[in-house]
Amino acid sequence: MKFYLGAKPHFMAHTDVPLFVSDTTLRGIRRLPEARGPWALDSGGFTQLSEHGTWGSGPSPRQYVEQIRRYAEHIGRLEWAAPQDWMCEDVIINGGPMPGGKHAPGTRLSVAEHQRRTVANFCELRALNCPVRIIPVLQGDRPAAYEQCATLYERAGVDLTREPLVGVGSVCRIQDTPLAAEVIHTVAGIVGPGRAHGFGFKTEGLRRVAHLLGTADSMAWSAQGRHTPGDGCDFRLPRSRGPHKNEANCLRYALAWREGVLAAIEKGMTAPRQLSLLDLPVEDRLERAA
Repeated sequence: MKFYLGAKPHFMAHTDVPLFVSDTTLRGIRRLPEARGPWALDSGGFTQLSEHGTWGSGPSPRQYVEQIRRYAEHIGRLEWAAPQDWMCEDVIINGGPMPGGKHAPGTRLSVAEHQRRTVANFCELRALNCPVRIIPVLQGDRPAAYEQCATLYERAGVDLTREPLVGVGSVCRIQDTPLAAEVIHTVAGIVGPGRAHGFGFKTEGLRRVAHLLGTADSMAWSAQGRHTPGDGCDFRLPRSRGPHKNEANCLRYALAWREGVLAAIEKGMTAPRQLSLLDLPVEDRLERAA
């Protein structure tokens, strides 16, 4: 399984481990770094929708493709990009408090409409001849909804079983729960084991479902590092201005955190599959109960 470390743009020139970088942090940089290793692009959908409640204030699909073209040309080694999808978390749809004292306005749309818009955006991006593969993303709020989203792709002429990678959205904030495991089991049943990408899967979540995923990403180290004093860390990148107050932007801290995630992945891939009933899809639970 391949793990993409959620990264700050300046990491790209200083490490060759796979990175996951957001368009929201890249689009304003005039002089882009040159990537030493492979990386994938996040569209920044959660940030966009949690702050504005719509993609209307963000880049248009055509603008997004042009940005991807620029990244592919100047940064290089870009493997794939996420679409401008619509997450289905309750706070994104209905609004509410966010970490850091922020408040999401909410899209005030239905889960079904979020799914429809996600599929429509994917098809539009693909039609714009993007130079980098855009992966389809399944969205939902429960396992059955992910199946319904897959049906929308099928109706749009997209065969998910032939896609090299399919993203699983709206699981970041539940990634270490039985519900997330059930979602991943459901998606793996649709696209096949080892062909799904788990957005925002951290250590505990990967112990549960690493054997079903092909790739995953997380930037949880940065939030954790924000509460870790950096006065004892002497790591400096070129052009560093001096000691850092905390570890929220420290490459060495991020790489050390990554080692723990890789250990969890290894455990999830090699440990006996002794799943609880809650880790199984609903139909399997019923079958075992019978």
